Amino acid sequence: MVVRSFAAPPTPWSRNLAEPKIDPSAYVHSFSNLIGDVYIGANVLIAPGTSIRADEGHPFYIGNSTNVQDGVVIHGLEKGRVIGDDGKEYSVWIGDSTSITHMALIHGPAYVGNNCFVGFRSTVFNARVGDGCIIALHALVQDVEIPAGKYVPSGAVITTQQQADLLPNVRESDQNFASHVVGVNESLRQGYRCAADIACITPIRQQQQNSSQPSSNSPASNTSTKINKQDFNQINQNFTKNAQRNEPMNGDLAQQIRQILAQGYHVAVEYADERRFRTGSWQSHAIPHTSEASTVIAAVQTALVENEGEYVRLLGVDPKAKRRLTETIIQRPSDKPVVISNAAPTSSNGYSNGSGNGYSAPKASSNGATSANNADIASQVGQLLAQGYRISTEYADARRFRSAAWMTGPAIDASNESTVIAALNTILAEHEGEYVRLVGVDPKAKRRVVETIIQRADSHAVSIGQPNGNSASATYNAPRASNGNGNGAANDVSTAVGQLLAQGHRISVEHADERHFRTTSWQTLPAITANNVTSAIAALENYIAEYSDEYIRLVGVDIKAKRRVVELLVHRPGGQPITATRTAVKVSNASNSSYGGGSAGKISGDMLSRIRQLLSQGYRIGTEHADERHFRTSSWFSCSPIAAANESEVIRALEACLAEHGDEYVRLLGIDTKAKRRVFEGIIHRPAK
Repeated sequence: MVVRSFAAPPTPWSRNLAEPKIDPSAYVHSFSNLIGDVYIGANVLIAPGTSIRADEGHPFYIGNSTNVQDGVVIHGLEKGRVIGDDGKEYSVWIGDSTSITHMALIHGPAYVGNNCFVGFRSTVFNARVGDGCIIALHALVQDVEIPAGKYVPSGAVITTQQQADLLPNVRESDQNFASHVVGVNESLRQGYRCAADIACITPIRQQQQNSSQPSSNSPASNTSTKINKQDFNQINQNFTKNAQRNEPMNGDLAQQIRQILAQGYHVAVEYADERRFRTGSWQSHAIPHTSEASTVIAAVQTALVENEGEYVRLLGVDPKAKRRLTETIIQRPSDKPVVISNAAPTSSNGYSNGSGNGYSAPKASSNGATSANNADIASQVGQLLAQGYRISTEYADARRFRSAAWMTGPAIDASNESTVIAALNTILAEHEGEYVRLVGVDPKAKRRVVETIIQRADSHAVSIGQPNGNSASATYNAPRASNGNGNGAANDVSTAVGQLLAQGHRISVEHADERHFRTTSWQTLPAITANNVTSAIAALENYIAEYSDEYIRLVGVDIKAKRRVVELLVHRPGGQPITATRTAVKVSNASNSSYGGGSAGKISGDMLSRIRQLLSQGYRIGTEHADERHFRTSSWFSCSPIAAANESEVIRALEACLAEHGDEYVRLLGIDTKAKRRVFEGIIHRPAK
């Protein structure tokens, strides 16, 4: 059907008679109206019943992979302009991969960024909506600038900048839903184009007709018109090959990869066999994070060849927002690997396979030993045992490692550090040439608290130093976060990360510029999913490098209780030092009173650092105690209130509480007096067994 597009009418303010410019890959339904200077980008879907009129305010820009759904109205005032991402003036700018859903109104001057979602019947007028924002149903956004990554609730009326600044951050589930909507509409675009292309739709109709005709020797009960699995795969194959007859599949795929890279996104690939495909259990194939198109295309080609006979899908990933933007199946089990733009497949040895287990393994050094320090492994063992956790191991050869099919090693029932390390060394020697990982298990909660790969298949067997040597220490020496805060602050950050991971908490990061910092309007970054200190610190350093001109804080979240347990400022703009009150206090040796235990009346060095951090951030310190019975039911009792803000007075009050309740559990609290909530909870003493 012919698209209804018209030139702008001559008016007192414009006589240029501009016409819409539509990318050939876009699909614009004939029941929609496009008038005037409107640009429609690549892979855009314009649904029936839309009205896009650039006859008063102009021009309009609608970015790549965006969908404009039924009944949407886009119009603009004669006066008033916004600056688009290309630096030019527009009446309406809508970015890439954005959904403007049913009956929404975008009235210029208006700017809607990339990866946004504007809900049913919502209105955006004389406003700027930042990247990654989600506007729910029946909302009004007018005369304001919405910061990136914010959520506008259903029915909200946002007409002042103060209201806009106080909006909550978008949740991961909302981001996933918005990405899903973009993906669905991308499939609809391809489907509509196929339906309008006789070369694409004819094979599908023939398949339906053939499947509806019973064979001469089949019983009447088998004359169902259902398409069998083989026919279904053939239809999908024909659809994939013919969906864009004017653009061959190979060239189209290469172009799609180039478009993803041109927008600053990463390309990823996932694969699944028939069984995993049905359950949605995809596995990752390593693709280098580079902007060099030829390198990425060669890597995707390798993935197609290595996973012949399986489903393969291509992903576009936003590295800043840490979320997926597109998901496209590029190979099915019945397909043969395609050659993308004649790119020669590279050796599979050029890229390491992902483990698929969500944990980062230590890299192998040049001498074959893992880069994880043996002393760190021994220290981690000591730390886990000190907290009452059990140690176990798992191993896998290269094939099982790729599919995350780990085998359980011999049980280690010992609680003595020397005995456990000796058992670990035996297991490492027995499984030389295989992957081995250390697992810390909380026997009470019956869950894993640590998973760390301590030997790789390309490494020689590792020998872990005994705890009585110099290689082991009672304190786990985590890598230091290079945030410019000095060694003391770096050690504090590393200690905090290690403690949070050991307790099974989730680590997330927030950032704020100077203005938002003053109003405590923090923006959430994607959570750090690493389960070992080295990887978590590396991820934190990446955030610090990326947002070096902003404030950054570390947040520990108890995922079971769904509340925060730690908020720690780790970086200031330009690397300004984060000072802490450091009054001389006599503290017991950390080796005699490690975190989570120790004799009554003593504070560990780690906990002293935490107290300094809390006080430096203006939080109040509190304490609670519980005997064995109340501890099991999480029924804590408060010690005497600590009103002091001076470190030495706080320490004295803490030691008094420890001395009074030496036969009970005692935990330290950090309290935000303004928000009236706890920002930290940590056990500083356990009763002697």
